[in-house]
Amino acid sequence: MDSGGDHRVAMAAAVAALAADAPVTIAGFAAVATSYPTFLSDLSALGGRWERAPR
Repeated sequence: MDSGGDHRVAMAAAVAALAADAPVTIAGFAAVATSYPTFLSDLSALGGRWERAPR
């Protein structure tokens, strides 16, 4: 999914992806650093799994 560079959309998509049956790729996720640079650390601490997609 493409966040369009919107940090809010990227974070919402990451949370929604936790319920997905297959991997979800979020384009433009780097925008999250704008407002919540520790988002992935906090998501992991809550049990969320993520990995950086190959370029």
